[in-house]
Amino acid sequence: MPLVVPPETTNAPDKTEEWTRKLVGKTLSEDTTSETMFCKRDLPEVCRVIAPGQIVTKDYRPERLNVQVKEDGTVAVNQQQTNKPYLHLYALLKNQSLKANQNPLFLSLSIASITPGTKSKLKSSVQRSLRQSLLTTFPLLTPHIDAILPKKSDLTAIKLPDRAVLYALDASTPLFFQPEGNHGPIVPHLRLVHRYPDAFPSVRIDRGAVRFVLSGATLMAPGLTSPGGRLPEERDTGEEGEGEVDGRWSRELEKGEVVVVKAEGKVEACAVGVLVVGTREVKEKKKGPVIEDAHFLGDGLWCMHLD
Repeated sequence: MPLVVPPETTNAPDKTEEWTRKLVGKTLSEDTTSETMFCKRDLPEVCRVIAPGQIVTKDYRPERLNVQVKEDGTVAVNQQQTNKPYLHLYALLKNQSLKANQNPLFLSLSIASITPGTKSKLKSSVQRSLRQSLLTTFPLLTPHIDAILPKKSDLTAIKLPDRAVLYALDASTPLFFQPEGNHGPIVPHLRLVHRYPDAFPSVRIDRGAVRFVLSGATLMAPGLTSPGGRLPEERDTGEEGEGEVDGRWSRELEKGEVVVVKAEGKVEACAVGVLVVGTREVKEKKKGPVIEDAHFLGDGLWCMHLD
């Protein structure tokens, strides 16, 4: 994970080295600069301090200084490129042509920029229906549903390209969307997934598959069946979504189900997609397409501004 994500200019390496020399090994202080401390007020205006274990994929800005703090409170030295944040990797991929195996159904949401269309407040009856559909699809959201959809709040439908519809709380907080329009599957927005990560069926990809997922490509079986991948596995005790060190989902998932995609070595999910084949079959065949990317970190849906 880099100390600095440099901008795409010829001067970037010099700036990176300059801040590395200033910060590495020091602790950050609110008001003091010394041989062992550096005052936060003296950091660049465009700067972000990253705590231990905190994911750094949200709202990527290439000109921003990312300061990584270790467990002992000191600033970390640059690490190898394999640990760079998701969106730095996405930035490297965003100028590539779209993959041949992308799913045309979700193509409009994977482009780098989406302009929201018409917004309309939903009637109470429609809100109740969507609330029930959400709980039917993702029953582990039940304990959290009043926080997700407070009874006196407004749910807004926002039109997106190709008949897709995004639903947002009070027109500002994205919750879930329907890529095929009002009659399609309900897919959670990644911001909702990050709030309640254990409430959704999930699989894990290995490190090598991350760059493909973040380019909108269909996820293939080898990225899930390799040692770094993870598919559902039965267990003897505990409830679904609880207790595992890696949050392993135990129920076998069926074709057509919405699934969250996590990544080896990362805390938060990087994508949400739809299974084109059941997980039991994936384990048996260990080849072929498995998940069509519906929404991933850095895509148009993630970067879209609602205000």
